[in-house]
Amino acid sequence: MSTATLPAAEAATIDQALAELTAGVQAWKACGLRQRRDLIQRVHEAAGAHAEAWVSAAAVYKRLPDGSQLRGEEWTSGPYAVLTATAVLAESIAALEAGRSPVDGYRFGTAPGGRVTVKVLPHGVYDRLLLSGFTAEVWMPPGVTEAAVREQAGLALRDPAGPGGVGVVLGAGNITSIPVLDVLYELYANNRVVLLKLNPITDVLFDVFSNVLAPLIELGAVRIVRGGADVGAYLVHHDRVDHVHMTGSALTHDAIVWGTGEAALARKAAGTPLLTKPITSELGGVSPTIVVPGRWSDADLRFQAEHVVTQKLHNGGYNCIASQIVVISADWPQKEAFLKYLREALGKAPARPAYYPGSDNRVAQACQAYPDAEQIRSRVLIPVPGDPDDTAPEPALTTEYFGPVLGVMELRGDARAFLGTAVRTANDRFAGTLGVNLIAHPRTISGLGAAFDQAVADLRYGTVTINAWTGVGYLTAAATWGAFPGHTLDDVQSGIGVVHNAVLLAAPERTVLRGPFRPAPRALLHGEPSMSPKPPWFVTNKTAATTGRRLVGFAAKPRWSALPGVFISALRG
Repeated sequence: MSTATLPAAEAATIDQALAELTAGVQAWKACGLRQRRDLIQRVHEAAGAHAEAWVSAAAVYKRLPDGSQLRGEEWTSGPYAVLTATAVLAESIAALEAGRSPVDGYRFGTAPGGRVTVKVLPHGVYDRLLLSGFTAEVWMPPGVTEAAVREQAGLALRDPAGPGGVGVVLGAGNITSIPVLDVLYELYANNRVVLLKLNPITDVLFDVFSNVLAPLIELGAVRIVRGGADVGAYLVHHDRVDHVHMTGSALTHDAIVWGTGEAALARKAAGTPLLTKPITSELGGVSPTIVVPGRWSDADLRFQAEHVVTQKLHNGGYNCIASQIVVISADWPQKEAFLKYLREALGKAPARPAYYPGSDNRVAQACQAYPDAEQIRSRVLIPVPGDPDDTAPEPALTTEYFGPVLGVMELRGDARAFLGTAVRTANDRFAGTLGVNLIAHPRTISGLGAAFDQAVADLRYGTVTINAWTGVGYLTAAATWGAFPGHTLDDVQSGIGVVHNAVLLAAPERTVLRGPFRPAPRALLHGEPSMSPKPPWFVTNKTAATTGRRLVGFAAKPRWSALPGVFISALRG
């Protein structure tokens, strides 16, 4: 039983679900690799079969009308993310079945600091076509050898009958693939059966998730419950629960681990958490986008302004990885032109309701902290002081506004000096370490040479992107997703542990993802090997819904005949 209290009927329902899962531990352990692969393939099929219902349910609580291009976000960040993850996970299990490592067939490389890297994108011809010009590497910590990576990849699947237990997943309320992916990671990477508690705003997805996870529910390895914070408290302290995983904010994490008020402060000081069982987490933060000065064309300025606005306004700004601060050089001759296009893009992005609880209050909080804030339709642009020597807490750098608030910080210097200052500022003054975006002209990157590579290595973030958005890292199934390693319960920042990671790498450090600076055909005309048009995740993409639906159809059943429809829709975006 739990020390937290609930009404008797509700407590009995949860107690019964946990009792069934306790029995399900042995059923899951009895599943060998072949059966586990069969189960993940059945989940894959179910995700494809219920994708339409999934997107429709998400559109209900996010209040996206029929015909809205913004429904494309729900196709790609919902069923598409689960379909690609289950496909890669099935490949990893098949490799283990055959006596191979899941990383066999992936290319290894090196990165600054004696790091070994695993190239996880592109992997296969479909990746090269659908994400032309995008690459991703998982970096291992310094000193880890290629042999160790090969030997340890597979995690708990290297011993399916080994230690496991019962885990609770406190589901996210913003991106609808998160709860499903977290459940799968608990099962396959950690050997734990799972009780998933939905975030109350996603209750409309209960039936969809039940259908998608039905093969695992029937086995007794998964249960799904609804409920608020009281149910969450009952679950995390229940004596049948061995582990907790959550997605949310650092404030919510601390409330779970330490409690609230003066008592929480006393517990932190004494090192005696309220929650004594292990907890992993994926939390948000203040994600920066660092724009390195260079000589850009007018088309480049427009495109990258739309790119930054997408990083902010995707899903209405309710993303743990939403860019909150754009860091630019005060000495960049094109600064004002870029900011003009940034304002235009903020104003032209499709309107959408503020569906996430507390959004209006957080926006008002930002406006109160920054009286010079600009209102651009329902979005807010705030000026953030950029003195690199200032160590005083700055509200926009320490508060995750989780909504349509975008800050602009100016630092001095040419490309080399600015980049060094921006990296130090992002590392030392920004709350959170989940992800950081770098935007730089290919000529600038080439000119900086090793200094640019070192800047990437110096950034202490779990996902670092160059000319791409960290959200693409989230969508890359074989990449890792989570905070930079090393955080503790009393200074959790963006969390502890990783998820996704469908290649099942042990203790990775980060993912580094690169994209094309320009869309096709301009990319090809300037010598960039990319055929990717404006990405379907751009908030300004008018065919995003159609492209997203077709991508899901392809991911559910990959085949050459489906590709022309995807490309035609994408090119019209």
